[in-house]
Amino acid sequence: MIICKVIGNVWATRKEEALNGLKLMIVCRMDITTEQEHESFVAVDCVGAGIGEPVLVVTGSSARKAFDNPNIPVDAAIVGIIDGSES
Repeated sequence: MIICKVIGNVWATRKEEALNGLKLMIVCRMDITTEQEHESFVAVDCVGAGIGEPVLVVTGSSARKAFDNPNIPVDAAIVGIIDGSES
């Protein structure tokens, strides 16, 4: 899992049919110890996250498992909203 911060939304009126109804969010990978931001990417939201929230993101086949569909064209999914952390 990757710790990220939600920084925006993505709207796409034309997309793969399997993505219809899914909420696409822009997330930025975070270094929890330095609070430094790294690359941003798009992740499908499974948990109702909002902009500015710290989240847990899974990638690859784990992201597809979040949807119970091994054929969905998703490689990143938000699977948790972080309430707190310790390092």
